[in-house]
Amino acid sequence: MIVLEWLFLTIAPCDAAEPWQLGSQDAATPMMQGIIDLHHDIFFFLILILVFVSRILVRALWHFHYKKNPIPQRIVHGTTIEILRTIFPSIIPMFIAIPSFALLYSMDEVVVDPAITIKAIGHQWYRTYEYSDYNSSDEQSLTFDSYTIPEDDLELGQSRLLEVDNRVVVPAQTHLRIIVTSADVLHSWAVPSLGVKCDAVPGRLNQTSILVQREGVYYGQCSEICGTNHAFMPIVVEAVSRKDYGSRAKPPHTTLRHKRRGPVACLVSSGYELPVFFQEEKINLILIMDQLIADFVSRMGLALPVAILVAVKAGLAE
Repeated sequence: MIVLEWLFLTIAPCDAAEPWQLGSQDAATPMMQGIIDLHHDIFFFLILILVFVSRILVRALWHFHYKKNPIPQRIVHGTTIEILRTIFPSIIPMFIAIPSFALLYSMDEVVVDPAITIKAIGHQWYRTYEYSDYNSSDEQSLTFDSYTIPEDDLELGQSRLLEVDNRVVVPAQTHLRIIVTSADVLHSWAVPSLGVKCDAVPGRLNQTSILVQREGVYYGQCSEICGTNHAFMPIVVEAVSRKDYGSRAKPPHTTLRHKRRGPVACLVSSGYELPVFFQEEKINLILIMDQLIADFVSRMGLALPVAILVAVKAGLAE
């Protein structure tokens, strides 16, 4: 009974990854449902191929053992077998390729007139969202930053490394357009339950269209290695009803952190300390810089490397 309960929990539909989960997350968009259906269809053919090949292998090992057939038969040609082994392997990929290409091209379809357009800008290591179709009192687009919530600030029931201070609120049953870009390095905007993974490239605008079919909270993460805190820039999309969307999509009052210059300083905010592991790395790097500067000055006397190392050290100590 315990085993059945564990198996049920691992395959139960959810909108966030769970420990020992098997299979995909519960689909919330037609695109994700198509991905899951395609996976099941291809897996069916894989099972057939596995059973067929295993049967041939076991039968050959059993009936054509060297003790039963000390002198093997030398068959040069087998016209029927050669035709069958050529035709069937050609037909099976067609059954796999046709639905695959249909789903692939449907992903590239862009809604001509979406109800809402949201721009997601990746930074090291947070995100900025812009609602271009949102008109506030000062006639500007709704713009806010989204940072991961530190472990010490998590509330009961919130997931570690998955919660953010400002969620992306969208209406359910509405066509949305997501424009993804980056301000510094490569990032990725990926939400498994929505079937979305769009790369954020500096100087380039990528777009994707989604239709969230039900209300809920959907979690995602950056899926492109973007630096030290790559694992600390989650995505949280909250789908609400159209009736509640107007009251929920408002400019946030406060954020956990504020943007500052520098790859290390951008993680710091008023009243927030860097994680312990990052503090240790920062201290170690500063000590290494001190040693390198001393070596260059005492042994080589090179001015340019010393100036570069001093500048890097100043940036780390910022």
